[in-house]
Amino acid sequence: MYLTQSLHRELQQNPSKVATIFGDRVRTVAESVDRIARLGGALRALGVQPGDRVAYLGLNSDRYYEYLFAVPWIGAVVNPVNIRWSPAEIGYSLLDSGTRVLLVDDAFAKLLPALQDQFDGLHTVIFTGEGETPPGTLRYENLVAAHEPVEDTHTGGDALFGIFYTGGTTGHPKGVMISHNNLVTSGLGSLATGYVVSPGGRVLHAAPMFHMADIAIWTMGNLACSTHVIIPAFSTTATLHAIADHRVTDMLLVPTMIQMLVDDPAARDFDLTSVEHFLYGASPISESLLEHGRKIFPTAGFTQVYGMTELSPVTTLLSPADHDNPALRRSAGRAVPHAEVRIIDENDNEVPRGTVGEIVARGDHVMLGYWNKPEATAEAVRGGWMHTGDGGYMNDDGYVFIVDRIKDMIVTGGENVYSAEVENALAKHPAVSACAVIGVPDERWGERVHAVMVIKPGQHASEDDLREHCRTLIAGYKVPRSVEFVDALPMSGAGKILKRELRQPHWEGRVAAVS
Repeated sequence: MYLTQSLHRELQQNPSKVATIFGDRVRTVAESVDRIARLGGALRALGVQPGDRVAYLGLNSDRYYEYLFAVPWIGAVVNPVNIRWSPAEIGYSLLDSGTRVLLVDDAFAKLLPALQDQFDGLHTVIFTGEGETPPGTLRYENLVAAHEPVEDTHTGGDALFGIFYTGGTTGHPKGVMISHNNLVTSGLGSLATGYVVSPGGRVLHAAPMFHMADIAIWTMGNLACSTHVIIPAFSTTATLHAIADHRVTDMLLVPTMIQMLVDDPAARDFDLTSVEHFLYGASPISESLLEHGRKIFPTAGFTQVYGMTELSPVTTLLSPADHDNPALRRSAGRAVPHAEVRIIDENDNEVPRGTVGEIVARGDHVMLGYWNKPEATAEAVRGGWMHTGDGGYMNDDGYVFIVDRIKDMIVTGGENVYSAEVENALAKHPAVSACAVIGVPDERWGERVHAVMVIKPGQHASEDDLREHCRTLIAGYKVPRSVEFVDALPMSGAGKILKRELRQPHWEGRVAAVS
């Protein structure tokens, strides 16, 4: 299986069908395939060889769609960059992956000097924006126009499709290696449920296209012969207009975004009845939000998706019908056709139903491993099972309920934040003696990043001081939203910080210690 296969099928069967809609730009399948093949030719002329990494730092666009196809078209590897990261984090991912070429748009071109200072191997930059071409960069449209189309290499199977960087427990991001088979398996298995994408429909890209969640619906849409409706970034106004103007049938958001939509009074003024499948992930949806969401999207079936980047990413689904059962709404659903899911103890033995343990999954959607991190790969994937780090239980009908996180991770607004990354940043402040970062419940974000701080005697640091310090080192969504100052942190006899004691007052009275 190879990801560009859907292009050849569509070109054969529906060449004049609309492939992408981005603002005023509407391109057919035939036009898109020609541009993809020309972009592939341009990249090859720039020296990109099979297996080389090509990164994209930018907002959603039809050019992002072309990039995702053109890179594997010539057998190279995509490296979509997290646009929310700080320059230091972005630079690390480019250096760690050995990126050969970077595509960048108007919104992020200003970061180029800082990135090139960190990574002097970044010699080739392609500007995908609409403004003036920055010095030392190549203009995207000029490259597409100047190069002849090249033949597809039909790279696929277990060949590496992309490196997707995610947070790390050591404080550095890890590059998750995803193959063509991984993504196609996840896409086909998800489509087989009938809950995700309408055949020949219109998929909305409002979630960021660098994110594995959006890559998943991009893959499903390609397999289902969808038209891709793309907006630069999520906003309630842009999303509502896109749905109504282009009759979007399928979309994926996180509950925080759904909340923003239902809270917008203008939502009642739009015809949103085209939506058939409304996917969401990162956390369960509250009964109140589901009720309001169903009123605004009366024709949509709501489906919760659970997984992770390492699982390409779909592993369980909670179907629209399951949402009608109040006892299941806190569940993450049941295993999809391509996945096997178990709950295990610390010795990797499956536990009885109803017993809390670690959620593990196996199947052809499990990642190839972490880039240049064989030890971390061996720890995460044991006996073919991906160890998610999520604690949960399974009921007698196979529904999975997540109750805790074994890994020290916080999910806030749909983004994973590893405590170690934030703690490493805080520890660099000269006034900090010790710190611990935990997730605490938050009505808007599901969980928020909360820092518990011990300040050195005679030193001073305010909440604002610590936040500003962190912003220079880590992405904004990782910066603590709340800070608590204490004289000492609770410690075990072995000298380990007892984070459960720190979490307990915040989660007391709740069914689960995660949202």
